[in-house]
Amino acid sequence: MPDLLIELFSEEIPARMQKRAGEDLQKLVTNGLVEAGLTYASAAAFTTPRRLTLTVEGVLDKSPTTREERKGPKADAPEKAIKGFLRGAGLTRDQVEERETPKGNVLFAVIEKPGRPAAEIIAEVLEATIRNFPWPKSMRWGTGALKWVRPLHSILCILTDDAGHSVVPGEVDGITFGDTTEGHRFMAPGRFAVTSFDDYSAKLARARVMLDASERANTIWNDATNAAFANGLEVVEDKGLLAEVAGLVEWPVVLMGKIGDDFLDLPPEVLQTSMKEHQKFFSVRNPKTGRIERFITVANRETADSGATILAGNEKVLSARLADAKFFWENDLRTVRDVGLEGMAKPLADVTFHNKLGSQAERVARIEALARELAPVVGAKPDLAAEAARIVKADLASEMVYEFPELQGIMGKYYAEAAGHDDGVPEACGEHYSPLGPSDDVPTAPVSVAVALADKLDTLTGFWAIDEKPTGSKDPFALRRAALGVARLVLENGVSLKLTEQLSASVWPQLDLSRAELRNWIADQNIPEAENALKFWLQSWAKADGERSLLWQRARDSRSELEKLKDEKLDADKVLAEIMFVHDKILEDLLAFFHDRLKVYLRDQGIRHDIIDACIAMPQNDDLTLLVKRAKALSETLATDDGENLIQGFKRANNILTQAEEADGVEYSYGADIKFAEEPQETALFEALDTAEAKIAPAMEAQDFTSAMSAMATLRGPIDAFFEAVQINAENQTVRRNRLNLLSRIRTLCLSVADLTKVEG
Repeated sequence: MPDLLIELFSEEIPARMQKRAGEDLQKLVTNGLVEAGLTYASAAAFTTPRRLTLTVEGVLDKSPTTREERKGPKADAPEKAIKGFLRGAGLTRDQVEERETPKGNVLFAVIEKPGRPAAEIIAEVLEATIRNFPWPKSMRWGTGALKWVRPLHSILCILTDDAGHSVVPGEVDGITFGDTTEGHRFMAPGRFAVTSFDDYSAKLARARVMLDASERANTIWNDATNAAFANGLEVVEDKGLLAEVAGLVEWPVVLMGKIGDDFLDLPPEVLQTSMKEHQKFFSVRNPKTGRIERFITVANRETADSGATILAGNEKVLSARLADAKFFWENDLRTVRDVGLEGMAKPLADVTFHNKLGSQAERVARIEALARELAPVVGAKPDLAAEAARIVKADLASEMVYEFPELQGIMGKYYAEAAGHDDGVPEACGEHYSPLGPSDDVPTAPVSVAVALADKLDTLTGFWAIDEKPTGSKDPFALRRAALGVARLVLENGVSLKLTEQLSASVWPQLDLSRAELRNWIADQNIPEAENALKFWLQSWAKADGERSLLWQRARDSRSELEKLKDEKLDADKVLAEIMFVHDKILEDLLAFFHDRLKVYLRDQGIRHDIIDACIAMPQNDDLTLLVKRAKALSETLATDDGENLIQGFKRANNILTQAEEADGVEYSYGADIKFAEEPQETALFEALDTAEAKIAPAMEAQDFTSAMSAMATLRGPIDAFFEAVQINAENQTVRRNRLNLLSRIRTLCLSVADLTKVEG
């Protein structure tokens, strides 16, 4: 069976598109071959800046002959139906068979499709692949109609077997398939022929092309770390940059250059970001001082002067870039020294956070109030948390963050230190965006935790209040990430936080109405506790289920509209009740959203969704730490034989009891009496329930879920024995009722730990 080699040779393909392009080429070609009947043994794709390569081993030399039998209409069917059948089968009347069936004589068509040569199929598949390739962006050039990411120069397509190789006949938009390729643009220009994949890869290596992207990345990293080590330094790891640079060169040559002494005192993150974003340089750090002192650049060619000219040019350009960064840094420090961080933050009053949620300055005020309230819960001093919250967004007004937005938070820490803040305030500025993802570190310092929680809760309640929730795969404001961030901050710091209370405190300040005007209006309506009513009002315009009253339709209208509302003489009690309904609806939806994020987080830790649901159904489910503690204890219990079998016993008891209550029209929850027990297994169950209850009640009070569930699991044996020995529906109605009430004790006791009705199995 022959092997197939394809190369699509073009101008430079953007690095970010190469990996996906290689995967798409392999998928489209191999799927097309298989659909046409050509199976294969293995396939692999390779990419460089100038070529997409696919090797397919063990391809059939032709597709197999196929035989298909189609059943048609009856032989005496209308002529129109018969002609349609013949047309679809591609046969004439004398080419079909007439067979006798229980329903009469029926026409059958036997269609044979002879196998086709592999070359013919490959040419069709490759042309379709090229013409329909899913590039994120593509272009046309010259007078042709073909679209490709960059101008396509040549198409190599050969089949190789023991007898030699042959070019697959074909062409796409004037580009004829061939057996030649090119080496490195500068070090080995000119075309050469190849006969197989092994020959192809060997000749490319001699022509200064590393075909495998992973080989290029490994070469870059090994050479870079060796060069740094030789100078007592270390390369700052950056996997994303490494993958990108490996996609920029076909023959990587690692060079290490120097950073000017004038720039060595810049924050390491500034140097690293500037070099990465503008020059695609790796940062080289002094492990003793933490300073970035050198850089690694990767050239695409070897030179006679060992890269000296290349380095000189790069160092010159880098100096100009870093001069800008130094200018921004010094200007920002001057501003901090002159007016402090709160002064630096003043322009945020003119920066809109969201057109329905006010300015960044208004948002900072909300975060400050919430951080002060959260501080005691997380063990922080309220004044320190408020101090950090006031300046936490100040760096958004800095020149450095304007130039490098990815440094927000990081620069805030440096500016806070320069302004003389201490006691965890600078760290809070640097960490309040964290965690940004599932693998990001979670802040642990109390002030950082308080501010990070306040920032994320304000984001969530704000966008919920204006009905900008995530839908499907769309989440433009990263609200799922914010909710997961809250969950990780709470859980990984062991914080017991009642979310509904904090969410309620965060919801009401989100809207920008004239509060004095509104307060006066509420007072005119004689609504008790006008201030509390105002808090509810301020978020009342958010969408709610059911018909909306005139009040919340106009809640964000202008002053003149508020004046009109006075004349409506709305019933004040009804208005307040409707506003409270909206408030509660927002909190209910948000809490459900947190629970959904928590399920994702816990599933990654091996806790089943039904176990999480069983714990969410219990009281205090807004305390995520408590909820997870309960879920882990239940998961561990159900992993044991006793726990797993207890579920079966509980479900059996619950099913029998539910059916009896429905049939009898009564609720069996009035307590069973041991004096009516007739069997020893029945008596034993009474005693086991008494013993378990005595352990479970105090354990649940102390939130010791592990002990509570261990005590619950001990019921497995007595419950199993009870069901084996005792008939629930006894003829004696007193005994029957007593046994049903005993089942009710089992249900009540088990449900006090978790809602086991939601556990599968």
